[in-house]
Amino acid sequence: MKAYGGKMGIKLYSLGAAREITGSKHVLEVDGRSFLIDCGAFQGKRKEADEKNRNFDIVGEDLEAVILTHAHYDHCGLLPVLQKKGYTGNIYSTAATRDLANLIMMDSAHIQARDREYLQKQAAKKGEKFTWKPLFNEIDVVATTNQFVSISYNRKMFIAPDMELEFFDAGHILGSSFANLSIRRDREDINVLFTGDMGRKNKPIIRDPEVNVGAPDYIVIESTYGDRLHDDVEVAMDELARVVQRVVKQKGKIIIPAFAIERTQELVFYFHLLVDAKKIPEIPIYVDSPMATNATSIFQVHPECYDKSVHEAFLKHHKNPFGFNALSFVTSVAESKSLNDKKGPMIIISADGMCEAGRIVHHLANNISNPNNTVLLVGFMAEHTLGRRLQNREKEVRIMGDWYEVKADIEQINAFSGHADYKEMIDWLKSIDTSKLKKIFMVHGEIDAQESFKKELIKNGFPHIEIVAYDKKYTLD
Repeated sequence: MKAYGGKMGIKLYSLGAAREITGSKHVLEVDGRSFLIDCGAFQGKRKEADEKNRNFDIVGEDLEAVILTHAHYDHCGLLPVLQKKGYTGNIYSTAATRDLANLIMMDSAHIQARDREYLQKQAAKKGEKFTWKPLFNEIDVVATTNQFVSISYNRKMFIAPDMELEFFDAGHILGSSFANLSIRRDREDINVLFTGDMGRKNKPIIRDPEVNVGAPDYIVIESTYGDRLHDDVEVAMDELARVVQRVVKQKGKIIIPAFAIERTQELVFYFHLLVDAKKIPEIPIYVDSPMATNATSIFQVHPECYDKSVHEAFLKHHKNPFGFNALSFVTSVAESKSLNDKKGPMIIISADGMCEAGRIVHHLANNISNPNNTVLLVGFMAEHTLGRRLQNREKEVRIMGDWYEVKADIEQINAFSGHADYKEMIDWLKSIDTSKLKKIFMVHGEIDAQESFKKELIKNGFPHIEIVAYDKKYTLD
């Protein structure tokens, strides 16, 4: 139902990342028309996540437009499903987000195809009936990519006769954005700002989160680290050097689960700085992720997202801002397997960041029971993931159906997180224009973190907070 200029009101509801971390899908209803902000996949326990992703209940034809804040899988992973559900309209994002989202969606299609082949063989061995199908395939991804319309930062565009969209740099990953939706009204426009995932100040490569974001009436804010503070980066660099030095002495391996986009490139950057400063020796570093290799190429063609310091210092000093002599990108399965036979010291960075899929699972299985090795955790680990079990220092973990004793050291450094902590988010809120702010809606966080964050926000002068519940509609005007 289209009702341009009507008076049916503005409503907000979430179909994912409501009192949980993954699966961001938020709907803004304007006078009976629906606009979807992000269309992410759920991550966690495989069976539960698969069921949630399959039961994604929305009619594509009912959507006026889709806005994508950034390219992480839990924000873009179900866009091909949306296309299969009948959505033929535009998907608005920055150019870098478009390129990275295409990479992530295509990688997901490949993984699902391999999973189907593997599960089908397993079912055949057991004489069981096999019915599981991938959510989407490569053809669906190509069709979805054709729907993207890219908009640069700080460029306003009408996406409906009464709605204007503007992206601001969120400083989270390459191309990430705050999405401001300005809804035209007779007396005064209503601005709803979606933060997506909020980044942090002084991260390498990309710019700080933007503060000149207009004067929002409502903010839909993430809350991943609503109850935590990150380590100082300088302290974290010393910790990183300490871990490397110890593993070098033990001739072991450092296994780092890292998302292929942003975290991998940042870690390479940090290792490079440590070698340049002679704080660690130059030891082999293997980035074992075809997607990370491709993502690094995308980074190189989007300098419009770079932090000024990268332009002025790093790019002038090194031709390749994401690599140096000790770095090798591993693409083939054979090369990946050969790392098991190589002797340390070495560093292996591999996806998936939560240890639920990808080559990191195999590296953990092969290295986690060796006391000379270290598993270094550098990002958020959602509930029910292998990464969270390692973070909890469980003595024994199940990997690909088999149990492994955890003898490797488990280290965690929080300073490398791409998400702002609660103090950083509050500092950002205090630095923007909140003169018109009526309410903050909290999404993308576990409930304990959100309750803690809510208390901190109230303490800091933001009293009107709503922790969004799944599928509950909230009236905005």
